[in-house]
Amino acid sequence: MARIAGVNIPTDKRVHIALTYIHGIGNTKAKEITTALGIDEMSRVNQLSDDQVVAIREKIDADYLVEGELRTQVRMNIKRLQDMKCYRGLRHRRKLPVRGQRTRCNARTRKGKAVAIAGKKK
Repeated sequence: MARIAGVNIPTDKRVHIALTYIHGIGNTKAKEITTALGIDEMSRVNQLSDDQVVAIREKIDADYLVEGELRTQVRMNIKRLQDMKCYRGLRHRRKLPVRGQRTRCNARTRKGKAVAIAGKKK
């Protein structure tokens, strides 16, 4: 099992699919990495040589912000917005949708499970 950026990536999947298991690398970045290193799209992780795995690891460490560093940066950006007390920061603090979605209905993912109000029905 290959370990890249602190994540055990699955060995039976294709390389660009397996790289998406790393937080901060999606389809596009995974394909960029494989084409830059000259790795075949159809090859699987268990078919890679040790040199290729090391090359992928070095490329990710040098060029991309992933895993813990990325999570820290996102957390600090949200904290900065909250400290400024801007609109987006207040929405984060109240755990409401941040990007202009309506909250009268269809905000259950962000707001959580609906809570009944006593004495409302009449």
